[in-house]
Amino acid sequence: MTDYEAVTAFLGQWGPFQQRVFFLLSLSIIPNGFSGLSIVFLADTPSHRCLVPASANLTAAWRNSSIPLEEESRGGAFAPSKCSRYKLDVLQSFSERGLLPGIDVNLSDVQQEGCLDGWEYDRSIYISTIVSEWDLVCDDKWKNPLTSSLFFCGVLTGSFISGQLSDRFGRKIVLFATMVVQTLFTLIQVFSPSWAVFCAMFFIVGLGQISNYVAAFVLGTEILNPPVREVFSTVGVCVFFGVGYMLLPLLAFLIRDWRMLLLALSMPGFLGVPLWWFIPESPRWLLSQGRVEEAEAILRDAAKNNKVQAPQVIFSPAQKDLQSEKREAHNICDLLRSRNIRWVSVTLWLVWNILTIAYFALSLNTSNLHGSAYFNCFLSAVIELPAYALSWLLFRCCPRRLSLFSTLCLGGLVLLLIQLIPENLISLAIALEMIAKFSVTAAFAIVYAYSAELYPTVLRNTAVGACSMASRLGSISAPYFIYLRSYSVSLPYILIGSLTTLSGLLSLLLPESFGMPLPDTIAHMQEFPGCCKKRPYRLTQTTGEEERAAENKISLVVP
Repeated sequence: MTDYEAVTAFLGQWGPFQQRVFFLLSLSIIPNGFSGLSIVFLADTPSHRCLVPASANLTAAWRNSSIPLEEESRGGAFAPSKCSRYKLDVLQSFSERGLLPGIDVNLSDVQQEGCLDGWEYDRSIYISTIVSEWDLVCDDKWKNPLTSSLFFCGVLTGSFISGQLSDRFGRKIVLFATMVVQTLFTLIQVFSPSWAVFCAMFFIVGLGQISNYVAAFVLGTEILNPPVREVFSTVGVCVFFGVGYMLLPLLAFLIRDWRMLLLALSMPGFLGVPLWWFIPESPRWLLSQGRVEEAEAILRDAAKNNKVQAPQVIFSPAQKDLQSEKREAHNICDLLRSRNIRWVSVTLWLVWNILTIAYFALSLNTSNLHGSAYFNCFLSAVIELPAYALSWLLFRCCPRRLSLFSTLCLGGLVLLLIQLIPENLISLAIALEMIAKFSVTAAFAIVYAYSAELYPTVLRNTAVGACSMASRLGSISAPYFIYLRSYSVSLPYILIGSLTTLSGLLSLLLPESFGMPLPDTIAHMQEFPGCCKKRPYRLTQTTGEEERAAENKISLVVP
């Protein structure tokens, strides 16, 4: 059997058909840059203190002294307490008697109470966030990282179900269905009456976000020819995600109210609906389902668009007969069924998990860095563009394992170095964190494309979805890595740096796919190092028994 790339070589590499698929699928990714990291601004915590009601009968001196001073965790400076105030009835008594704070009354002896009347928030940066609207501070501050984690729980769920749905019903249907889900529920989220409703909607937005991202990625990977596929998978999709990420701080800077910001972020999703008539289904997937006529129709239409002549017979009868294994129902359990695919899957899941912790922890941490949260987020987004360019160069010229190993280890070692920087060299610490973000982003782009190359067509979308699903355990926990800053500023960097370096070492165990054709069946997969070598055979005269033997680890030699 001639491989798919050879059969479809008559289309050329960069005709109007490939250009249309490349750019339209990349455009569909832009809203994911919004929704994935919008929580940086939606749930940022403004400076706040206990509210002292205007109706309280206090003199100006006592009103200004109504909030106790507390020592900050860093620097030892004193600042007004965020979660307590002096008891108002006691202060009113002092005020009525004409006593002065600090002169007639020792404030350290005055009883304190919680913020019984709520909080007042600094409005200089944000008009409102979900934190200021629903008072997610003090005793309820645990709800803030949980909000991000619930979004990533939705991403986890979407990773679990979307891959199997896409392998069962098609890449295109799942792409557009989940695009609609993401857009509509972002719009509904604008009208959330409570934090609980907001989180429920955010969960579904996360489900749709990862589903259409993975579907678009796999669809482009399967339609485009190898040279263009490398650009699409390492630069195209990632750069357009980065464009969405870059637009996020710009929109947030212009729109300071969280509801209006969400409304603005939901609008671009509606522009993706007309793309249904311009993006085709994956011919590879149709072929794997035995729908040969539909696959040929798409390829003939592509040839017409590219102004080339399609052969009279695209897929030979012998090739059509070899679709029996592909038409078998596959599910996520197949990723663990044989020894070879099991080791590939487990290793990739660990690498994805750790890589996701590093990526999202560094992205969510931008609001905690010194300076403007808008500028830091924009800088974190801009640094991704050269990272994607580097990932494309590495993917084009270097072995996959070496590329992934080098970027992961660089990011991990830089994070470990940050803790050694003196506190007065803030700019250097931020620069090192951006270098770590650069390395982790490049690794993320590489591992997406690398994973798609390792798995066969019959399981590719399920496998990439499963990798994404496994990684969501990391993204769910990422907000809590940032939360560790309240105990030690260095602790998140030490943990994330160590784990990232470890994942770089793990990546060396994966099979090499550089220069290899995409596998179509499980039998075509590359060997995991250490697994038993398979007895070669030729597929051109494969019988049903030989095809079943291929499942039991007989290797493939393509003539």
